Amino acid sequence: MSLRQKQDTKSDARTVAVSASSATRPGSVVEVFLAFLKLGLTSFGGPVAHLGYFRTEFVERRAWLDDKSYSDLVALCQFLPGPASSKVGIALGLGRAGWLGALCAWAGFTLPSAIALILFAMGVTQWAALARSGVVHGLKVVSVAVVAQAVWGMAKTLCPDRLRAGIAIVAALLVLAIPSTMGQIGAIIAGAMVGRWAVQLGALPVAQHRDYGVSKKTGAAMLLLFALLLLLLPTVAATVHVPALSVIASFYQSGALVFGGGHVVLPLLQASVVPSGLVTNDAFLAGYGAAQAVPGPLFTFAAYLGAVMTGPLGGWIGGLSLLVAIFVPGFLIIVGALPFWELLRQRRGVQRALAGVNAAVVGVLAAALYDPVWTSAIHSRADFGLALGAFGLLVYGRLSPVWVVALAAAAGWLFAN
Repeated sequence: MSLRQKQDTKSDARTVAVSASSATRPGSVVEVFLAFLKLGLTSFGGPVAHLGYFRTEFVERRAWLDDKSYSDLVALCQFLPGPASSKVGIALGLGRAGWLGALCAWAGFTLPSAIALILFAMGVTQWAALARSGVVHGLKVVSVAVVAQAVWGMAKTLCPDRLRAGIAIVAALLVLAIPSTMGQIGAIIAGAMVGRWAVQLGALPVAQHRDYGVSKKTGAAMLLLFALLLLLLPTVAATVHVPALSVIASFYQSGALVFGGGHVVLPLLQASVVPSGLVTNDAFLAGYGAAQAVPGPLFTFAAYLGAVMTGPLGGWIGGLSLLVAIFVPGFLIIVGALPFWELLRQRRGVQRALAGVNAAVVGVLAAALYDPVWTSAIHSRADFGLALGAFGLLVYGRLSPVWVVALAAAAGWLFAN
């Protein structure tokens, strides 16, 4: 071997050593918070785009973990209910700086969009004319295009055969027949049962997994707490008749039962706040449209709903309370599942049930596309044309949702004047 080759080999070895050291070296909570705050301010485009930003930042640039570990973590977070990109962020923060790191990662990524939506909610509340303006109507119309895009994309991915397409259709019919939270949860449970016994899937290869510093005992405690809160919160709320607790229980339930992406939370939240009169349908859809124009996770829509409510919550306290309520289940389940990931994913029954659930949530979202999204936003040919144009820009033009939302708001203003 020549002197030059020996030097290159030593250089490569040093590079690998530095990368490995960076991936395993503990970091500070300040480092974690600032890294995720930057992403919380700049990560537009939804969960798939967020995962791309995370890979660039934490695999390529900061080398907190390698590509294989990152891919495995993404697979776990997509396997579990809750907001996928937020769960990935929580796990990355946990692996880098422990429990405080997990909290700082969540706060940095989530608070920028949550604060923006709370401010928008306060504007809608303070100025009643804003809620009836052409700009807000444009936001309601663009929500039709956004949800239609989500249904379109999810159907192609999650309903690849006749059986799962049938599960989606039946789920949509069930939700339309029982337009409440119970109808939506029933559709998801039915999808899981049919999937468990009827869907056929291939086996997954065994893999080595990164250690995130969570023991199986701690993980089991987190999963038990997740399940207890899911079962007890609605029961206690119904027993003590405290309105604020009922709303918090509904949002926790929504965060715990959402599979397939942030858009699927729309029908669950709508059923929690609109029929009871806590939020008007117009304000609900306007906020959902606005949520497309801010960076960070779509689940921060909960902060808008908490802030725009007339009661029992409302304002900053309501916004932050419901923001925490909808994210807590995702936090508990990702931390709890990390030590058991291989055991969970290799169970064939779990895989098949999840496939059925994913097909069912396509149907749940398709039903929401009709009611309340379409019925509340499309009132004229101009509305339909605007929604169709926005859909084309999103799906075929591949334009950023931020620009599509801005164009729809401007068009709504022009139509009103």
